[in-house]
Amino acid sequence: MLIELSGQRAASQQIVRPLSNFHKMVSSIFMKVYSHPSLHQVELVTVMQALSDPCRIAIIRALADGQELACNEFALDLSKATRSHHFEVLREAGLTFTRTEGTKCMTSLRRAELDKRFPGLLRLIAKV
Repeated sequence: MLIELSGQRAASQQIVRPLSNFHKMVSSIFMKVYSHPSLHQVELVTVMQALSDPCRIAIIRALADGQELACNEFALDLSKATRSHHFEVLREAGLTFTRTEGTKCMTSLRRAELDKRFPGLLRLIAKV
């Protein structure tokens, strides 16, 4: 819906309104799609290597209660690149599931699958 204004503002108003939704259109077209390994292919060594860093263990513990969190909601004093690296390692090891929601990357723990593949591991790691 366009609002008619008199003079030169009318033309600029017609241009500005459609561009106000531009970021939404672009993000929906170019949303990142993450790949997740099948846990049947993941070996315990890979999982343990992913858990060898205290920051990654902190991420797993934060997700242990079953909630899904945006990557920036974790209390980690890390640069954006380092934080992304840790989430990538956990995802590639099959420990977490990441999906995009607009501009956010929402991460959750693959608890049911992990408990089936490696019974008791999360209980030891997450102290739950």
